[in-house]
Amino acid sequence: MNRLKHRGPDWSGLYQHGDSYLAHQRLAIVDPASGDQPLFNEDKSVAVTVNGEIYNHEELRKKLVNHKFRTGSDCDVIAHLYEEYGEDFVDMLDGIFSFVLLDTRDNSFIVARDAIGVTSLYIGWGLDGSVWISSEMKGLNDDCEHFETFPPGHLYTSKSRGFRRWYNPPWFSESIPSVPYDPLVLRRAFENAVIKRLMTDVPFGVLLSGGLDSSLVASITARYLAGTKAAKQWGSQLHSFCVGLEGSPDLKAAKEVADYLGTVHHEFHFTVQDGIDAIEDVIYHIETYDVTTIRASTPMFLMSRKIKSLGVKMVISGEGSDEIFGGYLYFHKAPNKEELHRETCHKIKALHQYDCLRANKATSAWGLEARVPFLDKEFINVAMSIDPESKMIKKDQGRIEKWILRKAFDDEERPYLPKHILYRQKEQFSDGVGYSWIDGLKAHAAKNVTDKMMLNASYIFPHNTPTTKEAYYYRMIFERFFPQNSARLTVPGGASVACSTAKAVEWDVSWKNNLDPSGRAALGVHLSAYDAEAPLISNVPSKVIDSIPRMVEVPGVAIHT
Repeated sequence: MNRLKHRGPDWSGLYQHGDSYLAHQRLAIVDPASGDQPLFNEDKSVAVTVNGEIYNHEELRKKLVNHKFRTGSDCDVIAHLYEEYGEDFVDMLDGIFSFVLLDTRDNSFIVARDAIGVTSLYIGWGLDGSVWISSEMKGLNDDCEHFETFPPGHLYTSKSRGFRRWYNPPWFSESIPSVPYDPLVLRRAFENAVIKRLMTDVPFGVLLSGGLDSSLVASITARYLAGTKAAKQWGSQLHSFCVGLEGSPDLKAAKEVADYLGTVHHEFHFTVQDGIDAIEDVIYHIETYDVTTIRASTPMFLMSRKIKSLGVKMVISGEGSDEIFGGYLYFHKAPNKEELHRETCHKIKALHQYDCLRANKATSAWGLEARVPFLDKEFINVAMSIDPESKMIKKDQGRIEKWILRKAFDDEERPYLPKHILYRQKEQFSDGVGYSWIDGLKAHAAKNVTDKMMLNASYIFPHNTPTTKEAYYYRMIFERFFPQNSARLTVPGGASVACSTAKAVEWDVSWKNNLDPSGRAALGVHLSAYDAEAPLISNVPSKVIDSIPRMVEVPGVAIHT
């Protein structure tokens, strides 16, 4: 339990029944006074430990009129739903969650993870026949012969000894939808997604980077906060948070949005050395060696510590928008709406390995919870049912990336954001501030990884072999913390350009020779999409490519990498 105490510093709970153990570290957000875990049904024959938030718990309680609840916790409904509906109740939950439910009547258990994998979860098996479940890999890696990421949208039962996918939305089949784009329908769906995440009994705020996604989240939160229970407890003025290198242009953009919305804005600065000093802690907590995830996680990790020090325990963030709406710059090269839609489906399905992993663990490292309204189940269903022709980027029609989201919130009478923010493109260049972050990381890695070491990389790391010194450096640290083969297999790899899947690399023949998962190849994509005279990335000298920064739009993080 001590290995995961950072995730829940408010309470430690332990329950034993025979050879089954439930352990829980609680971060109290709803009903902090009486919602300690494990949670039980009336006669305590069913016990549950859960990490997450059930946003429709009040509605679900109304369906359980014959049940008596011990606490006001939103997660208290789980044991009672199981009594009424068996394992089929999981799809009734609207929220983010990972839970283990123990039925002491037959000593069986079920495990489930939320639809997209916003909460982290792992499963492992011991040589003695034991099954282990943990929110983080470090909770079971030393005790299991084999372990792996628990798949999102699935449940595992001890009776079947196998997984079953409970989350089966229409878009999952990747068939091409045909619902006409209605901006008001999309707007209302996202507003609802944000509003339901205002359920809290503790101080909270929003992460604000000045980019489109986090700015929309902040705008909607600020608009609807008044009158909520949270506002009555903590005041109706919203707090916003941003971190960046001194002088970052996005710090300025975030401040502009905060001033427009009237938030209490907290701007945190960090230096390149601060980031470098935190790398080992970041890799330990995030549990990955993926280069772009580590780069983006570092400032978020540093910011989360400062936010928690202010007494804030929950933040609302903007992850998921680029995956749903085709917001990455390589989508300029999508050959048709069918390919674009399939790529967005693949991206959403992989979120638990990248942005969800970062958002959950970078915040949980300091006992802070991140909520992500773009990954709301109902909102995803609405957004992914739209005819993908509306998501196609078309310069001649003035449609830039995520045009349908921008248009949905383009309200002349009651503007959500200033026009230039609402239609602000992703930044691709920095004024030198961004270069220092990546250059600093590269220089630090070069001091620790020699050319001779790189020559043997494929023998030392045959799986997902690092191809740069930076990647090699991160891999060394990861392997020191997590030396098991199971651990290295939890991290994805494969060909990518500008954060694409391997399939999307086929969209442009020039990309095959310039694979760059960090998004640096997006420069050529971006230029060629808007300027017919712009050179393709394949015509740019490799040394120049290596110095091109990527703008990582991490909510609340203003930094070019």
